[in-house]
Amino acid sequence: MNYYETYNGIPLIAQNCVLVIGNFDGVHLGHQALLAKGKEIAVAAGKPLGVLTFEPHPRQLFRPDEPPHRITPKALKADRLEQSGVECVFSLPFDWDFASQSADHFVQDILIDGLAVSHVVIGSDFRFGQLRQGGAETIEKAGIPVTVLEKIKSGERDISSSAIRQALRQGDLAMANEMLGWDWEIRGEVFKGDQRGRELGYPTANMELKDTVHPAYGVYAALARLQGEDQWHMAATNIGIRPMFAVPMAQVETFIFDFDREIYGQTLCVRLVKRLRGEAKFDSLEGLIEQMAKDCEEARHILESLV
Repeated sequence: MNYYETYNGIPLIAQNCVLVIGNFDGVHLGHQALLAKGKEIAVAAGKPLGVLTFEPHPRQLFRPDEPPHRITPKALKADRLEQSGVECVFSLPFDWDFASQSADHFVQDILIDGLAVSHVVIGSDFRFGQLRQGGAETIEKAGIPVTVLEKIKSGERDISSSAIRQALRQGDLAMANEMLGWDWEIRGEVFKGDQRGRELGYPTANMELKDTVHPAYGVYAALARLQGEDQWHMAATNIGIRPMFAVPMAQVETFIFDFDREIYGQTLCVRLVKRLRGEAKFDSLEGLIEQMAKDCEEARHILESLV
C-alpha cells in the first residue's frame, strides 16, 4: 500500500483512482462496506482503490478538551486499511486552514487538480468544507461520479465509531468487536515503569494509552504479541490508574504468561478478550498478590483455547 501525506505531486500510478473518503476511525463494518463498494467499482473500471482521510482526527481539532477517543490511532488505521485492500492512502493534515476551506475549493483543489479522481464513494452522513456545506451534490456538480451508501446496522443499532467507543468505555468487548468486524487491540511502545509488578512477582510490559480511547478500567484476559511477530501469547492486562499506587495517568500493564524477554522500546499489540473485574484497592500487598494470582488463573482458563 502506498501512503501519502499530501495531494500535491502525486505520482501518476496513484492518480485517477476510485476514492473512498472518510475519517475511518475503527475501520468498522460500515467503513468496510464503503471500501468493498469502492473496490467493486475500481476493479470494474481498472482503477486503483484509494482512501482520503485526515490526521489528526477532526474531533481533536474541534473538541480538544474531550477525553481520548481514537479507536485506531494512525498506524493501526493504516494497517486496517491495507488489510481491506486499499492500494493508496492520502492522509491529509487537518488543521484550521484545512477546515475553513470552502467545499468547492476542496473538490477543485484536492479531488480534481491534486488527485484527478475517477469516482468518489462516501457515506450518507459525510459532509465537508467550511460549515460542512459540501456533500455528494457538490462533487457531482463538478462532474465526478459519486456513489453514496447508507449506514448499516448491528441489530437495531447503527454501526458507528461513536457506538464502538461507548461499548469499549463500558467494557463490552463483544459488542465493540461485533461492530468492528475484527478484534480490537491497543498498540504502544513498551516503557520502563517503576518495576512494581516485578517486585510483586508479576513483571509487566507497560504502555501509554495516549490518544487511544480508554476502555473500562480493570483487569482483562488478553492476548499479546510483539509487532512484527506472528505469535500471540496469553496474558493478563490491567488498564487504569492502579488505586494501590495512584499513577497520575491511566496506562496499560500487561503480564505475559511464560514469557521472559527484554522488550523495552518495542511495540506491543494487546488484544483484550474479556474483562475479569474492575479496578480495586486492597488492604494489603498480600491481598493484591492473592487477587493477581486468581486473575491470572482465570485468564489462562479463558485463553487456553485461543492460542
